[in-house]
Amino acid sequence: MRRDIFQAIADPTRRAIIVLIAVQAMTPNAIAEHFDTTRQAVSKHLKVLTECELVQPQQQGREIYYKLQIDKMKEIDHWLEQFRKIWESRFDQLDNLLETLKKQQQ
Repeated sequence: MRRDIFQAIADPTRRAIIVLIAVQAMTPNAIAEHFDTTRQAVSKHLKVLTECELVQPQQQGREIYYKLQIDKMKEIDHWLEQFRKIWESRFDQLDNLLETLKKQQQ
């Protein structure tokens, strides 16, 4: 079952897991050490992240390592781009207003 990528980032624990494995692939036990939760809870989060295709499990010997699929983050970036343009426009308007007020004070 493929889930929506926004389900993955909706949960703060999953966002923290994404940040952890962005640097290097990790086992579920290594990930669980960073949280005050059970390994089973971390495994459930990893399942959601895997279903959203944000992480990919890789078998290495007896261990499974989870690594971030950074290209998948582009979906989030693409969605945020529309808001980025609005923010930039508003900052430009604020800059113009401040410049106008500055000139009026002189």
